[in-house]
Amino acid sequence: MSEPAPAAPVVIDTLGMACPIPIIRLAKAVETAEAGTIFEILSDDEGSKVDIPVWCRMRHHEFLGRADRERGWSFTVRKVG
Repeated sequence: MSEPAPAAPVVIDTLGMACPIPIIRLAKAVETAEAGTIFEILSDDEGSKVDIPVWCRMRHHEFLGRADRERGWSFTVRKVG
């Protein structure tokens, strides 16, 4: 019997929104999600490149990486615990 496919990431689109909105939206989404949930945050705010990894470290969630997009970046985060 095969394992179920992983759930698609929860997309949080904050394109065009300045700091601190990307972090606020991420924090609210993580608050009600189950452990293991993957989030993809879309942001074109330069500060997100620092803010999101630091927030993950402070809140003990896993920062999985950042990818360049045509507009801004995609940040991937996994909720821990």
